[in-house]
Amino acid sequence: MKKILLVDDEDSIQLLYREELEEEGYTVHSAMTGEEALEKLEKVNPDLIILDINMPGMNGIEALRRIKEINPAVPVILCSAYQEFKQDLASWASEEYIVKSANLDELKAAVRKYLP
Repeated sequence: MKKILLVDDEDSIQLLYREELEEEGYTVHSAMTGEEALEKLEKVNPDLIILDINMPGMNGIEALRRIKEINPAVPVILCSAYQEFKQDLASWASEEYIVKSANLDELKAAVRKYLP
């Protein structure tokens, strides 16, 4: 079973994404902060990371930079409510950038693209 590390500080997003992704057959591990994501990166060894940008402490852009330093091969999908971050050159290190919405079809399609 493919492992996804879901990094988001919102409980409701964690719950929704976890349910949807587990229904798709993935194992989902959670982190609420960028710091926690870095800790879990080596323990979990995820096949893919879904990463929020706007989080307390270390934001998703900094977490992305550090994740890619540790494991440049792991695909990262940035998922944010803020479309303006898409213009940030630092976000280009991610494989995908998805704007959060209630419809998870785009997110699930991106996950399937990297975890066939």
